[in-house]
Amino acid sequence: MKSVRNFALLLIAACVASPFLSALEKQPASVYHQRRVALAGRLQSGVAVLFAAEEPLLDFMPYRQDSDFYYLTGWTEPGAALVLIADAPQAATPRSYKEILFLPTRDMRLEKYTGVKLDAATPGVEKVTGVDHVQPMTEMPAVLNALIDSDRRLVINFWTQPAAAQARSLLAFTATTLGLAAPNARDVTAPLTELRLVKDAGEFNLLKKAADASVVAQRVMMKAVKPGVTERAVAGKMTASWLESGCERPSYAPIVGSGINSTILHYAANERTIEDGDVVVVDAACEYSLYAADITRTVPANGHFTARQREIYNVVLGAQKAAVDAFVLSKSTINDRDRRDPNSLDTAAYNYINAHGKDRRGQPLGQYWLHGLGHMVGMDVHDPASYPALLKPGMVFSIEPGVYIPEEKLGIRIECVYMVGEDGKLIDMNAALAHTADEVEAAMRGN
Repeated sequence: MKSVRNFALLLIAACVASPFLSALEKQPASVYHQRRVALAGRLQSGVAVLFAAEEPLLDFMPYRQDSDFYYLTGWTEPGAALVLIADAPQAATPRSYKEILFLPTRDMRLEKYTGVKLDAATPGVEKVTGVDHVQPMTEMPAVLNALIDSDRRLVINFWTQPAAAQARSLLAFTATTLGLAAPNARDVTAPLTELRLVKDAGEFNLLKKAADASVVAQRVMMKAVKPGVTERAVAGKMTASWLESGCERPSYAPIVGSGINSTILHYAANERTIEDGDVVVVDAACEYSLYAADITRTVPANGHFTARQREIYNVVLGAQKAAVDAFVLSKSTINDRDRRDPNSLDTAAYNYINAHGKDRRGQPLGQYWLHGLGHMVGMDVHDPASYPALLKPGMVFSIEPGVYIPEEKLGIRIECVYMVGEDGKLIDMNAALAHTADEVEAAMRGN
């Protein structure tokens, strides 16, 4: 009977390890290991605990792993925890780097609903996970207790996710068993943000696949938008396109805003019927293997921009081009919302908008730009960063100027995502998509 169980566990492990059966395209295990080592090097001889995202019993989309956890492990199952112990050669009890993945006890009843999971008893689990040591979750309190007991200073050099309730409970329990007051944990997301800012070649490949699938869906949108069609129907066709391209989900709630809704920055109800003469702002993209895309195009409902719509469209397009032209490696910044930095791309775009075009009262258009120029893009569509961010090779970010004039029911936003190449030049990840007003009209005609 034991041999049958072992065979079954080996079969499970083989299925999980097989790239042909995995829904996600992952990087080699060595990449995730290098990231864990890099993070440990920033812990100041401390210890870090990170938790996987919990699994809801019922959800509208497939389970999505916590971005930080996936960045460090490539692990896609819920309920796990990662412990990183940094080198501490000068400690009273010297320590060497160690990594442990703790896996939860399997719930056989729940697995009937959510599928088979792995645990620490699965044969070859270290190879499957790519983590040096794998232990049952039930052993984690004892491991941390022994670690902190050997060096009490670790209780004030304990790093974790600030929003993780599990971390707070674990640290309080560990402190209680040692007769200590529960300390405030240090925020492990801060050094992780620094690591995640610069993308490696594998990440760029995944981001490009998300961008390409999003471009395909934007083309579907341009053929679908017509008077009498609902905003939700357009969003639905884009969603179908993403799934057909092998993507897991939209990278954010799709925005299809027509008429007055085009002037609402984060409009996502998608409940209006498109009318003749509207412009339609479509901010919608997808996620491929947990990497996000972000694209916005604005299209005329009937396939032809009016003279006024085209005028504002060209102002916004010109602002985007002004920002791109202003880029200087390791000097330019992004998301300088107050435009205090003369080297920010926000300043270049805002100055262009404010110097071109007027509203109905003859006033400059700068007052109708409601948001920052862009943000970092990666595993999250708004990847973590401290702003304004200095732009360096390997960074991926959006440039998305917009003008929103409610009294004219006219909103225009154009968004592309760029990567700073190793040569210091910007790479437009959405270059294949219609961009100018003429190109958008041609794409809507099917050209």
